[in-house]
Amino acid sequence: MRNILVTFLTVLSFAVVAQDDLPTDYLTKEFHAGRRAALREKMPAKSVAVVVAFPTRTYSNDVEYLYHPNPDLYYFTGYREPHSMLMVFKEPQTAADGTTFDELLVVQKKNAQAEQWTGRRLGVEGVQQKLGIKNSINGEDFKGLAIDFASFDKIIFDRIPNDLPAGSGRGAELATLVTQFKEKAAIPTDYSKEPRYDTRLYRELTTALREIKTPEEMELLRKAIEISCLGQNEVMKTVNPNMSELEIQGLHEYVHKKYGSEEVGYGSIVGAGENGCILHYMENTKTKIGTSMLLMDVGAAYHGYTSDVTRTIPVDGKFSAEERAIYQLVYDAQEAVFAKAKDNTPFSEIEAAAREVVTQGLIKLGIAKTTAEANQYYPHGCSHHIGMDVHDRGSYKNLKKNMVITVEPGIYIPEGSKCDKKWWGIAVRIEDDILIREKDNELLSSFSPRSIEAIEKMIAEKSVLDNYTLPKLKSGKKGF
Repeated sequence: MRNILVTFLTVLSFAVVAQDDLPTDYLTKEFHAGRRAALREKMPAKSVAVVVAFPTRTYSNDVEYLYHPNPDLYYFTGYREPHSMLMVFKEPQTAADGTTFDELLVVQKKNAQAEQWTGRRLGVEGVQQKLGIKNSINGEDFKGLAIDFASFDKIIFDRIPNDLPAGSGRGAELATLVTQFKEKAAIPTDYSKEPRYDTRLYRELTTALREIKTPEEMELLRKAIEISCLGQNEVMKTVNPNMSELEIQGLHEYVHKKYGSEEVGYGSIVGAGENGCILHYMENTKTKIGTSMLLMDVGAAYHGYTSDVTRTIPVDGKFSAEERAIYQLVYDAQEAVFAKAKDNTPFSEIEAAAREVVTQGLIKLGIAKTTAEANQYYPHGCSHHIGMDVHDRGSYKNLKKNMVITVEPGIYIPEGSKCDKKWWGIAVRIEDDILIREKDNELLSSFSPRSIEAIEKMIAEKSVLDNYTLPKLKSGKKGF
């Protein structure tokens, strides 16, 4: 009995003791409250907006992927735990005790035993104190909550995952919560044809808010972008032909974490030579990169905001004549976009500007004869929004002040292309992040060199990682 009591007290103390030495630059509870207020202001009369947490996902057997919260839920609350749901009401609602409320956050219940295995939970009290959301309840209490959904003209929510785990096993809490919500709101199986249940409006509202970055958001985005650039720089200075793609990925991500980046915003792309022609190449399995061109599309994520920065470099330190020609063409396409990107410029105009430079350049070099042929070597768009997602919420009509977008033209010439063999295997993408201003734009990723001369100069510099060597493995005869 004594041992059981000691174990219980140990688990309990783990759950209630707060973690020390946390970052101090998270978004504030005032920021999140302001975002909920902004959402409420845009909502139509007699409506409720519902934001459901992302489900947990299995990585292997009984191991889950590192949980990534629904960016919308984090944006509006600061809550980063699973099995939760936010409701924002246009008009105040009256509770059974006569009090009124215009928002409600359903959260995971505090559970000492579960927290010892999977980490601390805020619980209702923590949400109220740390996130400033007074009206919050445990998930198990949602079923008994009396909300008259029939009184709403609009129930606004995003698409709900249809593969949530059922029953009472691990991960089923969200499924239970979603089922109860559907029952309370009388949501039919096929709600796509029912205008009262509006997923389109949900996207429109959240897009209108998230595509325009606030000063608080810009602080985090700037930091994520600078960290990514510093990772690119350090790799440029230490790169050598005997490195593997995985090693280079690790160097990038080591620098990221050294500066406090919790994760990458997307799978790191490190493609040497021909591998650079695969747009979303993430295997990174080449054991020696050799002296070919190296394309590195790697973005640090910081407190929920991600950068998206790509640099393409010559591993041997000098661009060949062919590499130089292709690189300069992509660089010029970027410059054409920078010259046009400002408030109210159509997205189609900056896309056309980049494509015109690339098309005419490829024709002039004899790599393509027609626009259609040139498009095969430039198969993607030039720009997308970034923020909480690497392809962030945003409209693609006109640029607006305080949007943050990428500028990423590229040219990819795979082996076997219908052009002179001297061009085969060259892949160049240069990707930078810009803040749209009223009359121009700000290059946020200026911390890492872009021009041919500046890149060659940085490759020639010494790195703090140059003397970082590890013992050779003694096991196995193949691989590294």
